[in-house]
Amino acid sequence: MKKKSGNIEDKLIPLAFIGILILIWQLVVDKGVIPRFILPSPSDVIITTIQIFGDIKKHILITLYEAMLGFTIAILLSLILSILMDSFVIVKKAIYPLLIISQTIPIVALAPLFVIWFGFGLLPKIIVVILVCFFPIVISLLDGLQSVDQDILNLLKSMGASNMKIFVLVKFPNSMMSFFSGLRIAATYSIMGAVIGEWLGGENGLGVYMMRVKHSYAMNKVFAVILIIVVLSILLFKIIDLIQYISMPWNRKHLKN
Repeated sequence: MKKKSGNIEDKLIPLAFIGILILIWQLVVDKGVIPRFILPSPSDVIITTIQIFGDIKKHILITLYEAMLGFTIAILLSLILSILMDSFVIVKKAIYPLLIISQTIPIVALAPLFVIWFGFGLLPKIIVVILVCFFPIVISLLDGLQSVDQDILNLLKSMGASNMKIFVLVKFPNSMMSFFSGLRIAATYSIMGAVIGEWLGGENGLGVYMMRVKHSYAMNKVFAVILIIVVLSILLFKIIDLIQYISMPWNRKHLKN
């Protein structure tokens, strides 16, 4: 009972804190401390979101398509590269430093180059999403694969188990917690990556819509798009949580906590 009440507190405290921040934000705007054309109130943002939702639906679908396609490709590439780096030391020594260096390059500096090289279609946006999502997945999965107890691996090898059997029976199941941790981070980045790619050119998408309304100084619509991006990112995060809950029945007690 005590543990259950503790879990309720863990959920209520952040919700209460967020509620207080939103209330302060609403009061600051209502009292005229900050003009509405600079910072719309939370109620203005919600009303605007409802009003423009019909017009913005196609932009949401385009951004989701870019994010999901890039996210899926990033997962596949991460699986391949993580397995190669775990299996061959020379591959890890060659590629791991490049992965670290790649994260020091601002994505907003690369995105314009992708537009120049690949045009204003979907491809540069998808590439941006892949680059944003790839690193947390591959690093998390690699850490999980290499965290297996060496004594267990030696025992399986002494029993004649092949590398494939060791991977399927021990390494990958052991790395799933790390794998899903990387997936959760990447899922929230995927929407952001798609929006960043859309900022630099295109006809549709939340990033394109945001730039249009920003240039017309419709800050209430800018914040409405931000709200939609936040909601989509949280939904993707929760979907990954659900997939983890379903695919890891042995760890459900830990996930509930």
